[in-house]
Amino acid sequence: MPVKRISIQSLNQLLNGETTETATCMIKVYSNSCDMCHNLKEYYEDIAEKYNDIYFYAFNIGDDVDLEKRLGFKGVPTIIKIQSTPPNSRVDILGEPHTPNKLTYYRSSDIKNFIEGT
Repeated sequence: MPVKRISIQSLNQLLNGETTETATCMIKVYSNSCDMCHNLKEYYEDIAEKYNDIYFYAFNIGDDVDLEKRLGFKGVPTIIKIQSTPPNSRVDILGEPHTPNKLTYYRSSDIKNFIEGT
């Protein structure tokens, strides 16, 4: 699936379980000033093309600077997985990689393993 930019309103609906369908959503949180975020874009888009049953989004942290505090992560890029099963949502955040990539922070394999739960 293509990666779409998600608004804060739509992200809050996902986080709060205010959706009408059961779905898995991946959100890449980024900043316009983050080189690693920009470098990760191509990998994230390639991964999105391989998973037809998952929605892939990108969210600019500048649209809600309190998101880090609310969800308990530090810095960007950050990858979030939301399992939406109305009226609930389960939120998981991809942790810090054991060996961060110097250009993208996360490796493609980190994201794929997170998606697949391995």
